[in-house]
Amino acid sequence: MTAQAIPVIEIGANRGSVAVFRDVWQYRELLYFLVWRDLKVRYKQTALGVLWIVLQPAAATLVFSVIFGHLLRLPSGDLPYPIFALSGLLAWTYFASSLNRAGGSLVSNADLITKVYFPRILVPLAGVINGLPDVAVSLVVLLVAMLAFGVAPAVTVVYLPLFLLLAMAVSLGVSLWLAALNVKYRDINHLLPFIIQIWMYATPIIYPSSIIPERWQTVYGFNPMASIVEGVRWSLTGQGAPSSSMLLVSILFTLVVLASGLAYFRQTERTFADIV
Repeated sequence: MTAQAIPVIEIGANRGSVAVFRDVWQYRELLYFLVWRDLKVRYKQTALGVLWIVLQPAAATLVFSVIFGHLLRLPSGDLPYPIFALSGLLAWTYFASSLNRAGGSLVSNADLITKVYFPRILVPLAGVINGLPDVAVSLVVLLVAMLAFGVAPAVTVVYLPLFLLLAMAVSLGVSLWLAALNVKYRDINHLLPFIIQIWMYATPIIYPSSIIPERWQTVYGFNPMASIVEGVRWSLTGQGAPSSSMLLVSILFTLVVLASGLAYFRQTERTFADIV
């Protein structure tokens, strides 16, 4: 008798941007598990629990208000400086924490990646989604602080979800680059805190973008977090809207970062299990 050939089934990532959305939807339950697991691990066996979400921006706001608002007297428009700083930190804290979680997520999940196949993009995506509950808590704290300082939420608050969506897009785009590069070059772990620190001072958190000369406003838009931070601040308070040219450049640059990060991630993900 002739031995029957044993069928070989090859499991691999689908190619193309449409396939990415299909993979994410098909493995949505795994994505939910990864997000929920990271949330539980982050605050497990901590004395203050979710209060850490409040303490970090609150402490930064206090320091910024004393040094930059009181001593250096940086302008904050018509807003009390604590509200100016805290509203800027809302989007920035989400962005920075997303990079910290998602940038090293493939290496930290090496055991899972080397044992079973699933779309690798779920890992950094979970790191980006994981910060949304923190944004919700921080938003409540900011609204309470605004009421305490006599600043009423503006009608432009309806635009807040759009700026948060833009923050998610740029966070995911940068995280895809960092996560993929970190698998091959572990220097990213040491470089990431430096990148975040420099990027923060290049973003109008402690100062308004209006102090940037008008001829440089469009160039400033290549830092998408500049438009996002000012957009979040404007949507909540009605003060300090980003210029249309800066916002347009930020949106286009975010799309480039997201598309290129996705392309590079999909190109290199087949090697992750071998070298992670």
